[in-house]
Amino acid sequence: MSVTLEHYILLGTLLFLIGVTGFLIRKNIFLMFMSVELMMNGVNICFVAFARYFGDMAGQAFVLFVMTVAAAEAAVGLAIILTLYRNRDTLNADEFNLMKG
Repeated sequence: MSVTLEHYILLGTLLFLIGVTGFLIRKNIFLMFMSVELMMNGVNICFVAFARYFGDMAGQAFVLFVMTVAAAEAAVGLAIILTLYRNRDTLNADEFNLMKG
């Protein structure tokens, strides 16, 4: 039995759904951030699988772009999370009302 396109799509979809579920259920900002990373990795797996299946390098170029954006997002996101934790002493998303006026 060989690994087919459907296996990769199933894996990518499963990772994406785990990420969505984690983002919607969790209250901890750090865990929500990790769930967003899981969603991006699920999409990356699908991009690479389709690029391999169709023999086109565009999907892998998109993955490189997404990984670059994810690295920048991780640096900025973790800095924001660290600042919020230092100011509020909690990472519970329900307790942040900074935008309320």
